Amino acid sequence: MMVHCAGGTTSLMSEADCRKIAIIGAGIVGVSTAIWLQRAGHRVVLIDRNGPAGGTSYGNAGVLAAASVVPVSVPGLLFKAPGMLLDRNSPLFMRWSYLPRAVPFLLKFLRNGTIARVERISAALAAMLHDTAEQHTSLAKGTGAEQYVTTGDYVFGYRDRAAYEADGFGWGIRRARGYEFEEMNETRLAAYDPVMAGRFGFAVRCPDHGRISDPGAYVKALAAHVERQGGEFVEADVTTISFDGDRACGAMTSDGLIEADEIVLATGAWSGALARQVGVVPPMESERGYHIEFVNPSIIPKSPIMVATGKFVLTPMDGRLRCAGVVEFGGLTEKRSAAPLALLKRQTLDLFPDLEYERIDEWMGHRPSTCDSLPLIGSFDKAKNVWSGFGHQHVGLSAGPKTGRWLAQLISGQTPNVDLAPFAPNRFQ
Repeated sequence: MMVHCAGGTTSLMSEADCRKIAIIGAGIVGVSTAIWLQRAGHRVVLIDRNGPAGGTSYGNAGVLAAASVVPVSVPGLLFKAPGMLLDRNSPLFMRWSYLPRAVPFLLKFLRNGTIARVERISAALAAMLHDTAEQHTSLAKGTGAEQYVTTGDYVFGYRDRAAYEADGFGWGIRRARGYEFEEMNETRLAAYDPVMAGRFGFAVRCPDHGRISDPGAYVKALAAHVERQGGEFVEADVTTISFDGDRACGAMTSDGLIEADEIVLATGAWSGALARQVGVVPPMESERGYHIEFVNPSIIPKSPIMVATGKFVLTPMDGRLRCAGVVEFGGLTEKRSAAPLALLKRQTLDLFPDLEYERIDEWMGHRPSTCDSLPLIGSFDKAKNVWSGFGHQHVGLSAGPKTGRWLAQLISGQTPNVDLAPFAPNRFQ
């Protein structure tokens, strides 16, 4: 029987199968989940205390990073990290007052840097990311957000070929996962993008990637589509999950109870407190990320560029050049630090001393990072109708649409055509 379950959606499902799903978090993962659930015929309510794209879904690098299949923790990091923390030009920062709280996580994180574990993690990341540009195109189709999605290349810029070869472990992983890329010397890079002439001595071009020209506006446009399709948005803080026996029956918010048949946790770095209410304590930390934006810049690269020496990304956006990256461990409550922002500005202007601009805007946000660099996707053992979609570390934007599609399939009783065991929420128990 055809039923109109979500506004504007006709579904071949019974009234009994049509459920109300409360999605906690209106970033790219939550909004993607809402759209795919609506397309499956369900009713959705999005709940977020800051509104759509209030966190890292606004401030990320904007790259659809299909080849980001190399986890941060790799062989040798244990020995490099102390020196990086003491180097003012290193992209790794620590608020020293936070170190005692971070140590348990960091020990687990570093233990995942063995070759065997990196192989398993990269295989899972490849399954999630390899078609990210296609996933975003499919998600945005018919929503009004298509204008923000651009497919194309992702370029890694190196000082010289020796620096590229020193990064050979990561490129070997990408090659083993089936990714294609083109090595470019300085002459080839200048021909590819004249504004890059003289900036790098060597580069690598990765095709079949993409970018979002304005991540905040993109997620807000997707959220507006959810509402036009009959979805509800509630701006409130979720305090607890309410239960009726062993099943969740709603989300208690600062504005009262929102009843639901299913609940999705997609609040990024803030998901841990709610996950603990269903028996899971994920080893997860906030990797504080930073960006600066040069507004109305005189230089716009052809493609997003990873500046390999600084581990930050230059992304052309609508009227801005965004420079995003850096890792800082400092928890969820501390104010942003000056040093990461200064590093981004210094390294960008070292690369582009001829850059002119109207002003610089600054931002800091929280990446939800698990100790094995993989998100939690699936239902919780303690409450089968509570679902997780968080912990995406550096690839939340890239993986958001597919995570949402997988969750919508699972909630609808379907089996995704991929092994989701590496993402199981109970894998740390």
